[in-house]
Amino acid sequence: MLHLTSIPDTRAHRQTISAPVALVPTMGALHDGHLRLIEEGCRLADEVWVSIFVNPTQFGPNEDFSRYPRPIEDDLAKCASAGATVVFNPTPEAMYPPGALDTQVDVPAISGAFEGENRPGHFHGVCRVCLKLFNICRPTFACFGQKDYQQLRIIEALVADLNLPIAIQRVPTVREPDGLAMSSRNRYLDDAQRRHALGLSKALDLARHLIETEGEPDPAAVEQAMRDTIAAHHLAPDYAAIRHPDTLAPLAMIDRPVVALVAGRLGSVRLLDNALIGG
Repeated sequence: MLHLTSIPDTRAHRQTISAPVALVPTMGALHDGHLRLIEEGCRLADEVWVSIFVNPTQFGPNEDFSRYPRPIEDDLAKCASAGATVVFNPTPEAMYPPGALDTQVDVPAISGAFEGENRPGHFHGVCRVCLKLFNICRPTFACFGQKDYQQLRIIEALVADLNLPIAIQRVPTVREPDGLAMSSRNRYLDDAQRRHALGLSKALDLARHLIETEGEPDPAAVEQAMRDTIAAHHLAPDYAAIRHPDTLAPLAMIDRPVVALVAGRLGSVRLLDNALIGG
């Protein structure tokens, strides 16, 4: 496995590769969810590139950029074991040279609510860094987890609208045995918080039951039930919403497949989850 940190070196190496490349963009602190993305990349292509970059432009001023875990040696070992052929691990200065003028990229029809509302500017940073990674690595495929569903839809829309020659590959959320969605931020949770965090997946299970088993047609009723479940598990709910799975627009009635989106806080740790329901 090749470990690259320089943008020119990475571009030069890409010039030598004629085979399809599958890119797995990450911020490191890899867990089994990331390894599932690499596994999907290996299914799609012989060349599987993993980017490891804690992107400063997607963190707000009061968020956890400085303490975000960066176990690079462990991450490199996991990438090698999982079958990655290249790891691209640039510095912030390489990706954002001092004095360079900022470019803003966005998909405003999808990005304004939920994570966009809770983390102003977050998706500007996500879109910007993904475009940079796509331009540097020139992948044929890019693998994204469904756990960050709003981000996934934004990247899909961005690639479609800008006619980028990349196939975005959705990979289902990987969960712990008890249902908790895997996340690099789970390591911040103490034992009690870890138990409380199950409120998010329990809320999604309830939404699925209400819609698929009981036939509940009212989105507001399902949303209230999700909020109550999250609060009952001692999480502070940020949102609990039933939305159109493509546009994330509100629905007057549940008469089609939907996406359920939830987020909540345990102390300083903020977690999110989602589920596609119906169809």
